[in-house]
Amino acid sequence: FLPQVDSTNAGRVLASDAAVFLKKSGLTDLVLGKIWDLADTDGKGILNKQEFFVALRLVACAQNGLDVSLSSLNLPVPPPRFTDTSSPLLLSGTPSNDLPWAVKLEDKVKYDAIFDSLNPVNGLLSGDKVKPVLLNSKLPVDILGRVWELSDIDRDGMLDRDEFAVAMFLVYCALEKEPVPMSLPAALVPPSKRKPLSVPGAMPLIPSSTKESHQSLPPVGILAAKTPLTQ
Repeated sequence: FLPQVDSTNAGRVLASDAAVFLKKSGLTDLVLGKIWDLADTDGKGILNKQEFFVALRLVACAQNGLDVSLSSLNLPVPPPRFTDTSSPLLLSGTPSNDLPWAVKLEDKVKYDAIFDSLNPVNGLLSGDKVKPVLLNSKLPVDILGRVWELSDIDRDGMLDRDEFAVAMFLVYCALEKEPVPMSLPAALVPPSKRKPLSVPGAMPLIPSSTKESHQSLPPVGILAAKTPLTQ
């Protein structure tokens, strides 16, 4: 894939070109920044072929839940996955169904406990029940709106146990100052929601009409109202 980012065939990749390409990995800017710093060994803002290869290996490590560090380079990982349909990687590599879920088991136990404490009905929580938990994070309302849209994967205006875990994972990422992605990375899609033969990373994105996309979320005015968390 070097030709995709090395348009002049000079055998090197500029930071601007690499940034556009690497963003298609679905990783956060924070992780991608770390990957670039490790790959750009001389800090010139340009990667040669070998350094670009290192960057791709680190993307694969990050997508598979491994540490982004030079010590991870020798670990066996599937090829990195990118959401661009012209990428040859979509034809090879690990199908998204085989990706390990980004939500760790010990965290899932904590999220399940919160889920159960909110009195789900038929295994589902309405937006009204989730709203106080989201507000309690003190994150900006627009970020919380995006968290809701990404976690309500089946767009039914309710969160099941796995969708709630995705919402909590995104909230904690945001609290750690990591940007909330615009679309749900393949590794974050719960195994229970993965469709057979789905293209890695090609999750249905937020509807283009903003009216539509906020239908299931309470109006911003309501969200901004003080709702103390009583659990």
